[in-house]
Amino acid sequence: MMNLKGNPELSQNNLMRPLLNYGIACMSMGFLIEETAPVVWRGLMVMSAIEKLLRQVDWGPLDYLVVDTPPGTGDVQLSISQNIPISGAVIVSTPQDIALVDAHKGAEMFRKVHVPVLGLIQNMSVFQCPKCKHRTHIFGADGARRLAQTLDLDILGDIPLHLNIRETSDTGQPIVFSQPESDEAKAYLRIAAEVVRRLPPPLKKGDVPGPRDQTSKIRGSRSYADETKYGLLRILIKPLIFTEGYSH
Repeated sequence: MMNLKGNPELSQNNLMRPLLNYGIACMSMGFLIEETAPVVWRGLMVMSAIEKLLRQVDWGPLDYLVVDTPPGTGDVQLSISQNIPISGAVIVSTPQDIALVDAHKGAEMFRKVHVPVLGLIQNMSVFQCPKCKHRTHIFGADGARRLAQTLDLDILGDIPLHLNIRETSDTGQPIVFSQPESDEAKAYLRIAAEVVRRLPPPLKKGDVPGPRDQTSKIRGSRSYADETKYGLLRILIKPLIFTEGYSH
């Protein structure tokens, strides 16, 4: 989706350098294994991979660190929520009932581990015929909105089911970059603004973390202060998560 391939290089500190495109640094386990190789990991192997992507990558100063995970409430989400200080979660779901069941479980899981849920995003919300402009709710209408009401959460925005999104993603040219004035790009930008608006203010160097921050530090790390090397560290995960950190 970002038109990136290849193996990451190592820095002088023996840290992996993320691949860069459109001004965004990216790192994935997909860069470290064969393209067609499956990743069938659980438990400690999952947390080890997460630790590698966080602590063995030379991220440099960042505004946000975005981490995309599989949907559901599996080892990835649970390991991250238990081992990393998190600022908030965003749940992404299509409107159909079967997807909303998993979205509901995800929101409840984050609440049980005391991770604030910032809101829901309704993906593939509506399809508009490119010829007659008729709008069809292929996956159902407003299912995520009803779930948001049930959970007393905000809807952060809707992403339409549109050919432009699929084509630009497949060619590695994000629609917010390749077609910034399109309605689809503006939908993404509005959601990004809503997510950022709901985040707590970033910690500055010298700030003292609150009680939750101190008890949520990454296990096995040398010290919580090590977070400074990531700059402003926030993680966005799908079902999405933000973590708090420091800025230089």
